[in-house]
Parts: sequence; C-alpha cells; structure tokens
Amino acid sequence: MRAKYSVEELLPHSGRMSLLGSIVGHGEDWLQAEVYITAASMFVDDRGVPAWVGLEFLAQGVAAFAGIKERQNGGKPKLGFLLGSRRYLCSTDYFLVGETLSIKVQEEVSADNGLCVFQGTLWGENVEASANLNVYQPDDAEKFMKGSGL
Repeated sequence: MRAKYSVEELLPHSGRMSLLGSIVGHGEDWLQAEVYITAASMFVDDRGVPAWVGLEFLAQGVAAFAGIKERQNGGKPKLGFLLGSRRYLCSTDYFLVGETLSIKVQEEVSADNGLCVFQGTLWGENVEASANLNVYQPDDAEKFMKGSGL
C-alpha cells in the first residue's frame, strides 16, 4: 500500500533526531521508507554517516510501522524501545553524502505484551545492510521508564 502518512505523523522523534526522509509504503506486517544522506544529516562527518547509524534508521522504521498501527486505531504514536539487535551486517563503513537509502522492516514475531522482533534491511546504490531488531512498546512508556512497567 502506498504511504498516506508523513514521517512527522508517525514518529515520536522530533527535529534532527527524526532521521527518516519519507515513508514509501506499508502493509499489514511491513514498512518501507527512505533516508536521504545530506551534509546536514545527524551524525555526518567528513566521510559521511557512519554505518552503525543504520541500526537507528531501521529502528525508526520500526517506530514508523508502530505509528501507522496506532494511527489506524485512532491513536497517536507511542514511545518504544530498541532492546537489542542481532547480526547487523553492513557492506560499507559509511553512508555517503548524496546517497538515498531504502529501508524495509518486516514484523516477524509480535507478542501481546509489546515485545516484537523485526527483520530489517537497508540498501542503496553501493550498500546493503541487514539486522534483526528486538523491540518493546509498553502501554505506558512513562511508567515503564520509572521501573514499574513490565
């Protein structure tokens, strides 16, 4: 399905910490987005954006996916947590200024308690990356952060 939401409508991030450029499409268990690497990108240095930031691109893809689910149910995006990742593999050390990266996140496992596992892929003209992401979205993030949420 073609995206009908903007990044700003889906992510609880704001300002420069909102790293996704646009939502390309989404379905029942997936989301595809694009990231534009510019000289003003968060984390950019003289070589580009370090490849480890790709994990955050994927995590924000998961957040946008969750944001769509919330919007479809009449709510607004909620805060979630990246608990960890497995097998982050990237074919480069840096994403270059001027590159457009595509990302896709696919929900693999979803538990009733808010724990989920996603397969994430990232690709561009000269780059490929992938990882599994373990995430948690509590019903009440504020309560969770105070230590009484699980």
